[in-house]
Amino acid sequence: MNFLNFDNIARSANGIEYHPLIPFLPPNARVLFLGSFPPQRKRWCIDFYYPNFINDHWRIEGEIFFGNKNHFVDSERKCFKLEKIVAHCQERGIAFFDTSTAIRRLKDNASDKFLEVILPTNIPTLLSQLPQCRAIVTTGEKATDTICQSLHIPEVPKVNHSVPIPNTYNQAGQQLVLYRLPSSSRAYPLAFEKKVDAYKKMFELML
Repeated sequence: MNFLNFDNIARSANGIEYHPLIPFLPPNARVLFLGSFPPQRKRWCIDFYYPNFINDHWRIEGEIFFGNKNHFVDSERKCFKLEKIVAHCQERGIAFFDTSTAIRRLKDNASDKFLEVILPTNIPTLLSQLPQCRAIVTTGEKATDTICQSLHIPEVPKVNHSVPIPNTYNQAGQQLVLYRLPSSSRAYPLAFEKKVDAYKKMFELML
């Protein structure tokens, strides 16, 4: 199963990168995770969101939904089990994309601090395909700030808090919220168990 949009894997002469994945938007999604931008291709172990094997996003979801942080982990191949991840997200209603469609890396690393946003994602277009969506979820400062600018959200949420998104409602008339979680990156200084608790609380509220 391949979610790469090969038409967009292009880097121009001035170093601009275009998003290499198509949005993953199950029609029943109630939660839309929006990151900043995928890491460099050399850091991927799967062709999907959160592809870096040392990022704990899929371990967090494994622990929350299956009581096993290695539920989505293929230890032998040192990668994640893509088909299981896709089936899980489709069943639970969890969508993914990023806040930037085109960026320039100012340094040769995966840090959000050194991403220059060239083209922000058209978030209302994503939401128009998710009639049941209740929350946009971010896990980093760059993505949070980009969304706040794009959607004219006056208050930047603190970690583990949410704020309403102005003039944004789902099919049932519920106002969407921007919910900020701690980063699943191991560079973020918070114990794995506490990250699990934070993500679990969000899922219980929004799914």
